[in-house]
Amino acid sequence: VIVSAEGIVVTNNHVISGAEACKVVLSDRREFSAELLLADERTDLAVLKILDAEEKFPALPFRNSDTVKVGDFVLAIGNPFGVGQTVTNGIVSALARTSVGVTDFQSFIQTDAPINPGNSGGALVTMDGRLLGVNTAIYTRSGGSVGIGFAIPSNMVQQVVDAALSDGRIVRPWAGVELQKVSQSLAQTLGLAKPVGALIVKLHPNSPLGKAGIKSGDVVTTFNGREILEPENFRYRMAVAGVGARATIGYLRQGNRRTASVKLVSPPDTPPRNEMTLTGQHIFNAVKVSNLNPAVVEEMGEAFKLSLEEEGVVILSVDRRSRAARVGLRPGDIILAINGKEIKNVAGLVGLLEKPSEQWNLELRRAGRIIRTSIR
Repeated sequence: VIVSAEGIVVTNNHVISGAEACKVVLSDRREFSAELLLADERTDLAVLKILDAEEKFPALPFRNSDTVKVGDFVLAIGNPFGVGQTVTNGIVSALARTSVGVTDFQSFIQTDAPINPGNSGGALVTMDGRLLGVNTAIYTRSGGSVGIGFAIPSNMVQQVVDAALSDGRIVRPWAGVELQKVSQSLAQTLGLAKPVGALIVKLHPNSPLGKAGIKSGDVVTTFNGREILEPENFRYRMAVAGVGARATIGYLRQGNRRTASVKLVSPPDTPPRNEMTLTGQHIFNAVKVSNLNPAVVEEMGEAFKLSLEEEGVVILSVDRRSRAARVGLRPGDIILAINGKEIKNVAGLVGLLEKPSEQWNLELRRAGRIIRTSIR
Protein backbone atom coordinates (compact mmCIF):
# COMPACT_ATOMS: atom_id res chain seq x y z
CA VAL A 1 0.00 0.00 0.00
CA ILE A 2 1.45 3.39 -1.00
CA VAL A 3 0.68 5.77 1.87
CA SER A 4 2.72 8.80 0.76
CA ALA A 5 3.24 10.53 -2.58
CA GLU A 6 6.99 10.30 -1.89
CA GLY A 7 6.82 6.53 -2.36
CA ILE A 8 6.38 5.27 1.20
CA VAL A 9 4.94 1.75 1.09
CA VAL A 10 3.47 -0.42 3.84
CA THR A 11 3.23 -4.21 3.71
CA ASN A 12 3.36 -7.15 6.10
CA ASN A 13 6.63 -8.04 7.75
CA HIS A 14 6.12 -11.69 6.83
CA VAL A 15 5.97 -10.68 3.15
CA ILE A 16 9.49 -9.21 3.10
CA SER A 17 11.10 -11.26 5.89
CA GLY A 18 14.35 -12.82 4.71
CA ALA A 19 14.40 -10.89 1.42
CA GLU A 20 17.80 -9.80 0.13
CA ALA A 21 16.24 -7.13 -2.10
CA CYS A 22 12.78 -5.57 -2.38
CA LYS A 23 10.84 -4.48 -5.46
CA VAL A 24 7.55 -2.62 -5.67
CA VAL A 25 5.32 -3.49 -8.64
CA LEU A 26 2.59 -0.99 -9.50
CA SER A 27 -0.77 -1.74 -11.09
CA ASP A 28 0.57 -0.44 -14.44
CA ARG A 29 3.32 -3.14 -14.20
CA ARG A 30 6.17 -0.71 -13.61
CA GLU A 31 8.76 -1.99 -11.15
CA PHE A 32 10.87 0.00 -8.70
CA SER A 33 13.60 -0.99 -6.30
CA ALA A 34 12.83 -0.18 -2.68
CA GLU A 35 14.74 0.07 0.56
CA LEU A 36 13.48 -1.25 3.85
CA LEU A 37 13.01 1.56 6.39
CA LEU A 38 11.53 -0.44 9.25
CA ALA A 39 10.43 -4.01 9.93
CA ASP A 40 8.35 -4.60 13.03
CA GLU A 41 7.80 -8.27 13.76
CA ARG A 42 5.57 -7.51 16.74
CA THR A 43 2.91 -5.88 14.55
CA ASP A 44 3.78 -7.83 11.36
CA LEU A 45 4.29 -4.54 9.50
CA ALA A 46 7.11 -3.29 7.31
CA VAL A 47 7.70 0.13 5.77
CA LEU A 48 9.64 0.63 2.53
CA LYS A 49 10.61 3.58 0.35
CA ILE A 50 10.63 3.48 -3.45
CA LEU A 51 14.08 4.41 -4.79
CA ASP A 52 15.12 6.54 -7.75
CA ALA A 53 11.62 7.69 -8.64
CA GLU A 54 11.19 11.13 -10.17
CA GLU A 55 7.45 11.41 -9.72
CA LYS A 56 4.75 11.72 -7.11
CA PHE A 57 2.76 8.55 -6.52
CA PRO A 58 -0.98 8.25 -5.89
CA ALA A 59 -1.34 7.41 -2.20
CA LEU A 60 -4.10 6.30 0.15
CA PRO A 61 -4.85 8.65 3.07
CA PHE A 62 -5.44 7.03 6.45
CA ARG A 63 -8.90 6.55 7.91
CA ASN A 64 -9.23 6.68 11.69
CA SER A 65 -9.95 3.01 12.36
CA ASP A 66 -11.83 3.92 15.55
CA THR A 67 -14.58 5.54 13.44
CA VAL A 68 -15.55 2.42 11.49
CA LYS A 69 -18.62 0.39 12.45
CA VAL A 70 -19.67 -3.21 11.95
CA GLY A 71 -21.60 -3.42 8.69
CA ASP A 72 -19.64 -0.68 6.89
CA PHE A 73 -18.74 -1.60 3.29
CA VAL A 74 -15.06 -2.14 2.47
CA LEU A 75 -12.81 -3.16 -0.43
CA ALA A 76 -9.87 -5.55 -0.15
CA ILE A 77 -7.03 -5.06 -2.62
CA GLY A 78 -4.23 -7.54 -3.23
CA ASN A 79 -2.55 -10.01 -5.55
CA PRO A 80 -4.20 -13.37 -4.70
CA PHE A 81 -2.25 -16.41 -5.88
CA GLY A 82 -0.10 -14.09 -7.99
CA VAL A 83 -2.78 -13.53 -10.65
CA GLY A 84 -2.45 -9.73 -10.53
CA GLN A 85 -4.01 -6.84 -8.67
CA THR A 86 -7.52 -7.79 -7.59
CA VAL A 87 -10.29 -5.92 -5.77
CA THR A 88 -12.97 -7.69 -3.73
CA ASN A 89 -15.76 -6.22 -1.64
CA GLY A 90 -17.49 -7.00 1.62
CA ILE A 91 -18.36 -5.53 4.97
CA VAL A 92 -16.68 -5.04 8.33
CA SER A 93 -17.79 -8.22 10.09
CA ALA A 94 -16.36 -7.47 13.54
CA LEU A 95 -13.97 -5.19 15.37
CA ALA A 96 -11.22 -5.74 17.96
CA ARG A 97 -10.77 -9.43 17.20
CA THR A 98 -8.11 -10.77 19.56
CA SER A 99 -7.80 -14.52 18.90
CA VAL A 100 -5.95 -14.37 15.58
CA GLY A 101 -2.50 -14.98 17.07
CA VAL A 102 -0.26 -13.41 14.40
CA THR A 103 0.96 -10.29 16.24
CA ASP A 104 1.61 -9.11 19.80
CA PHE A 105 -1.01 -6.35 19.52
CA GLN A 106 -4.23 -8.14 18.66
CA SER A 107 -7.17 -5.94 17.81
CA PHE A 108 -7.96 -6.89 14.24
CA ILE A 109 -10.68 -5.72 11.89
CA GLN A 110 -12.57 -8.75 10.59
CA THR A 111 -14.04 -8.64 7.09
CA ASP A 112 -15.89 -11.01 4.78
CA ALA A 113 -14.35 -9.42 1.68
CA PRO A 114 -12.63 -12.39 -0.01
CA ILE A 115 -8.95 -12.46 0.99
CA ASN A 116 -6.72 -15.23 -0.35
CA PRO A 117 -3.02 -16.16 -0.15
CA GLY A 118 -1.16 -13.31 -1.85
CA ASN A 119 -3.40 -10.63 -0.38
CA SER A 120 -1.09 -10.16 2.61
CA GLY A 121 0.09 -6.56 2.83
CA GLY A 122 -2.75 -5.30 0.67
CA ALA A 123 -5.16 -2.53 1.56
CA LEU A 124 -8.53 -2.71 3.24
CA VAL A 125 -10.22 0.44 1.97
CA THR A 126 -13.36 2.29 3.05
CA MET A 127 -15.89 3.49 0.51
CA ASP A 128 -14.57 7.04 0.81
CA GLY A 129 -11.19 5.84 -0.51
CA ARG A 130 -9.20 5.77 2.73
CA LEU A 131 -6.94 3.12 4.20
CA LEU A 132 -8.75 1.30 7.00
CA GLY A 133 -6.24 -1.50 7.50
CA VAL A 134 -3.58 -3.79 6.08
CA ASN A 135 -4.78 -7.31 5.26
CA THR A 136 -2.69 -9.82 7.15
CA ALA A 137 -4.40 -13.17 7.84
CA ILE A 138 -7.33 -15.44 7.06
CA TYR A 139 -9.07 -18.38 8.68
CA THR A 140 -9.24 -21.23 6.20
CA ARG A 141 -9.20 -25.00 5.97
CA SER A 142 -8.95 -25.18 2.21
CA GLY A 143 -6.25 -22.56 1.60
CA GLY A 144 -8.74 -20.17 0.02
CA SER A 145 -11.13 -17.56 1.33
CA VAL A 146 -14.09 -18.61 3.46
CA GLY A 147 -15.10 -15.05 4.27
CA ILE A 148 -13.07 -14.64 7.46
CA GLY A 149 -10.20 -12.25 6.92
CA PHE A 150 -8.31 -9.96 9.28
CA ALA A 151 -6.64 -6.58 8.84
CA ILE A 152 -4.31 -4.58 11.08
CA PRO A 153 -6.13 -1.33 11.95
CA SER A 154 -4.92 1.86 10.26
CA ASN A 155 -4.23 3.57 13.59
CA MET A 156 -1.56 0.96 14.33
CA VAL A 157 -0.25 1.16 10.75
CA GLN A 158 0.11 4.93 10.96
CA GLN A 159 2.09 4.66 14.19
CA VAL A 160 4.60 2.32 12.54
CA VAL A 161 4.86 4.54 9.46
CA ASP A 162 5.48 7.62 11.62
CA ALA A 163 8.27 5.76 13.46
CA ALA A 164 9.87 4.71 10.18
CA LEU A 165 9.90 8.30 8.93
CA SER A 166 11.39 9.69 12.15
CA ASP A 167 14.27 7.79 13.75
CA GLY A 168 13.36 4.29 12.62
CA ARG A 169 12.74 3.07 16.18
CA ILE A 170 9.47 2.04 17.77
CA VAL A 171 9.18 2.77 21.47
CA ARG A 172 5.77 1.92 22.82
CA PRO A 173 4.20 2.94 26.12
CA TRP A 174 4.89 0.67 29.06
CA ALA A 175 2.13 -0.22 31.50
CA GLY A 176 4.24 -2.24 33.92
CA VAL A 177 1.38 -4.62 34.73
CA GLU A 178 0.47 -8.27 34.35
CA LEU A 179 -3.12 -8.73 33.21
CA GLN A 180 -5.62 -11.57 33.27
CA LYS A 181 -8.75 -12.13 31.23
CA VAL A 182 -11.97 -11.92 33.22
CA SER A 183 -13.85 -15.22 32.90
CA GLN A 184 -17.48 -15.75 33.87
CA SER A 185 -16.54 -17.36 37.17
CA LEU A 186 -14.02 -14.63 37.93
CA ALA A 187 -16.60 -11.97 37.12
CA GLN A 188 -18.98 -13.53 39.64
CA THR A 189 -16.23 -13.63 42.26
CA LEU A 190 -15.42 -9.96 41.65
CA GLY A 191 -19.07 -8.97 41.63
CA LEU A 192 -19.01 -7.86 37.96
CA ALA A 193 -22.20 -7.76 35.89
CA LYS A 194 -20.48 -9.37 32.88
CA PRO A 195 -17.11 -11.02 32.09
CA VAL A 196 -15.28 -8.09 30.50
CA GLY A 197 -12.21 -6.07 31.36
CA ALA A 198 -8.59 -6.78 32.23
CA LEU A 199 -7.79 -7.83 35.78
CA ILE A 200 -4.53 -6.40 37.12
CA VAL A 201 -2.65 -9.31 38.70
CA LYS A 202 0.67 -7.59 39.43
CA LEU A 203 2.26 -4.15 39.07
CA HIS A 204 5.92 -3.32 38.62
CA PRO A 205 7.21 -0.93 41.33
CA ASN A 206 7.69 1.74 38.64
CA SER A 207 4.39 1.14 36.82
CA PRO A 208 2.77 4.41 35.68
CA LEU A 209 -0.61 2.88 36.49
CA GLY A 210 0.52 2.17 40.02
CA LYS A 211 1.77 5.72 40.40
CA ALA A 212 -1.70 6.92 39.34
CA GLY A 213 -3.33 4.94 42.16
CA ILE A 214 -4.33 1.72 40.37
CA LYS A 215 -3.71 -1.46 42.38
CA SER A 216 -3.57 -5.23 41.98
CA GLY A 217 -7.10 -6.61 41.93
CA ASP A 218 -8.52 -3.64 40.04
CA VAL A 219 -10.27 -4.39 36.73
CA VAL A 220 -9.53 -2.04 33.83
CA THR A 221 -12.76 -1.37 31.93
CA THR A 222 -12.06 1.63 29.66
CA PHE A 223 -9.15 3.42 28.00
CA ASN A 224 -9.85 6.99 26.89
CA GLY A 225 -13.54 6.12 26.84
CA ARG A 226 -13.10 2.95 24.74
CA GLU A 227 -14.36 -0.26 26.34
CA ILE A 228 -11.72 -2.81 27.31
CA LEU A 229 -13.12 -6.31 26.83
CA GLU A 230 -9.92 -8.24 27.56
CA PRO A 231 -6.17 -7.70 28.10
CA GLU A 232 -5.38 -7.65 24.37
CA ASN A 233 -7.64 -4.60 23.90
CA PHE A 234 -5.72 -2.78 26.63
CA ARG A 235 -2.32 -3.58 25.09
CA TYR A 236 -3.51 -2.34 21.70
CA ARG A 237 -4.90 0.89 23.12
CA MET A 238 -1.66 1.53 24.99
CA ALA A 239 0.40 0.87 21.87
CA VAL A 240 -1.51 3.26 19.59
CA ALA A 241 -1.75 6.03 22.20
CA GLY A 242 1.99 6.66 22.09
CA VAL A 243 4.67 7.62 24.59
CA GLY A 244 4.09 11.02 26.18
CA ALA A 245 0.31 10.95 25.85
CA ARG A 246 -1.96 11.14 28.88
CA ALA A 247 -4.69 8.51 29.08
CA THR A 248 -7.82 8.30 31.18
CA ILE A 249 -8.18 4.75 32.45
CA GLY A 250 -11.47 3.57 33.90
CA TYR A 251 -11.40 0.71 36.39
CA LEU A 252 -13.47 -1.11 38.98
CA ARG A 253 -12.38 -1.58 42.58
CA GLN A 254 -14.65 -3.59 44.85
CA GLY A 255 -17.63 -2.74 42.63
CA ASN A 256 -16.92 0.99 42.55
CA ARG A 257 -16.12 2.72 39.26
CA ARG A 258 -13.06 4.95 39.28
CA THR A 259 -10.83 6.74 36.79
CA ALA A 260 -7.15 7.61 36.78
CA SER A 261 -5.15 9.97 34.58
CA VAL A 262 -1.98 8.16 33.52
CA LYS A 263 1.07 9.66 31.78
CA LEU A 264 2.25 7.07 29.25
CA VAL A 265 6.00 6.48 29.49
CA SER A 266 8.59 4.33 27.76
CA PRO A 267 9.81 1.23 29.60
CA PRO A 268 12.74 1.82 31.99
CA ASP A 269 16.05 0.82 30.41
CA THR A 270 17.78 0.10 33.71
CA PRO A 271 19.89 -1.71 34.75
CA PRO A 272 22.11 -1.14 31.68
CA ARG A 273 21.74 -3.86 29.07
CA ASN A 274 25.45 -4.48 28.47
CA GLU A 275 24.56 -6.31 25.25
CA MET A 276 27.36 -8.35 23.72
CA THR A 277 28.04 -11.31 21.48
CA LEU A 278 30.12 -13.80 23.44
CA THR A 279 33.24 -15.37 21.96
CA GLY A 280 35.64 -18.02 23.21
CA GLN A 281 36.14 -21.72 23.74
CA HIS A 282 32.84 -22.33 25.49
CA ILE A 283 29.26 -23.31 24.78
CA PHE A 284 28.09 -19.68 24.50
CA ASN A 285 30.38 -18.76 21.60
CA ALA A 286 28.41 -16.69 19.00
CA VAL A 287 25.52 -16.12 21.45
CA LYS A 288 24.26 -12.55 21.98
CA VAL A 289 23.14 -11.79 25.53
CA SER A 290 21.81 -8.87 27.55
CA ASN A 291 20.95 -7.94 31.10
CA LEU A 292 17.21 -8.00 31.58
CA ASN A 293 15.26 -4.84 32.32
CA PRO A 294 11.69 -3.67 31.54
CA ALA A 295 12.72 -2.27 28.13
CA VAL A 296 14.29 -5.58 27.06
CA VAL A 297 11.26 -7.56 28.28
CA GLU A 298 8.94 -5.21 26.36
CA GLU A 299 10.98 -5.40 23.15
CA MET A 300 11.16 -9.19 23.18
CA GLY A 301 7.38 -9.35 23.22
CA GLU A 302 4.68 -11.73 24.35
CA ALA A 303 6.08 -14.79 22.56
CA PHE A 304 8.89 -15.32 25.08
CA LYS A 305 6.58 -15.11 28.12
CA LEU A 306 9.02 -13.13 30.24
CA SER A 307 7.60 -12.07 33.58
CA LEU A 308 7.10 -8.48 34.66
CA GLU A 309 10.04 -8.22 37.06
CA GLU A 310 12.36 -10.64 35.27
CA GLU A 311 16.04 -10.21 36.18
CA GLY A 312 19.31 -11.77 35.11
CA VAL A 313 20.76 -12.52 31.68
CA VAL A 314 18.72 -13.37 28.59
CA ILE A 315 19.80 -14.78 25.23
CA LEU A 316 18.89 -12.36 22.44
CA SER A 317 20.12 -14.37 19.46
CA VAL A 318 22.06 -17.51 18.60
CA ASP A 319 24.13 -17.95 15.44
CA ARG A 320 22.45 -20.84 13.69
CA ARG A 321 25.85 -22.28 12.72
CA SER A 322 27.10 -22.30 16.31
CA ARG A 323 27.43 -25.17 18.75
CA ALA A 324 24.97 -23.36 21.01
CA ALA A 325 22.31 -23.65 18.31
CA ARG A 326 23.07 -27.33 17.81
CA VAL A 327 22.57 -28.12 21.49
CA GLY A 328 19.28 -26.22 21.54
CA LEU A 329 19.95 -22.82 23.13
CA ARG A 330 17.31 -20.32 21.98
CA PRO A 331 16.54 -16.59 22.05
CA GLY A 332 14.49 -15.86 25.17
CA ASP A 333 16.32 -18.39 27.34
CA ILE A 334 17.27 -16.89 30.71
CA ILE A 335 20.62 -18.14 32.01
CA LEU A 336 20.08 -18.89 35.70
CA ALA A 337 23.24 -20.78 36.61
CA ILE A 338 26.34 -22.40 35.14
CA ASN A 339 28.16 -25.20 36.97
CA GLY A 340 26.19 -24.35 40.08
CA LYS A 341 27.12 -20.63 40.02
CA GLU A 342 24.21 -18.18 39.88
CA ILE A 343 24.30 -15.77 36.93
CA LYS A 344 23.12 -12.30 37.94
CA ASN A 345 24.42 -10.16 35.05
CA VAL A 346 26.42 -10.20 31.83
CA ALA A 347 29.66 -9.24 33.60
CA GLY A 348 29.31 -12.24 35.91
CA LEU A 349 28.60 -14.52 32.95
CA VAL A 350 31.68 -13.32 31.08
CA GLY A 351 33.86 -13.80 34.14
CA LEU A 352 32.63 -17.35 34.65
CA LEU A 353 33.12 -18.30 31.00
CA GLU A 354 36.77 -17.26 31.18
CA LYS A 355 37.43 -20.29 33.38
CA PRO A 356 37.98 -23.46 31.30
CA SER A 357 35.59 -26.33 31.92
CA GLU A 358 35.28 -29.82 30.47
CA GLN A 359 31.56 -29.86 31.19
CA TRP A 360 28.96 -27.09 31.27
CA ASN A 361 26.04 -27.72 33.60
CA LEU A 362 23.39 -25.21 32.58
CA GLU A 363 20.22 -24.11 34.33
CA LEU A 364 17.90 -22.10 32.09
CA ARG A 365 14.36 -20.76 32.25
CA ARG A 366 12.40 -20.99 29.01
CA ALA A 367 8.84 -19.65 28.82
CA GLY A 368 8.51 -20.11 32.58
CA ARG A 369 9.89 -23.67 32.60
CA ILE A 370 13.19 -24.62 34.25
CA ILE A 371 15.57 -26.59 32.03
CA ARG A 372 18.72 -28.31 33.33
CA THR A 373 21.23 -29.82 30.93
CA SER A 374 24.89 -30.91 30.87
CA ILE A 375 27.07 -30.32 27.82
CA ARG A 376 30.62 -31.62 27.32
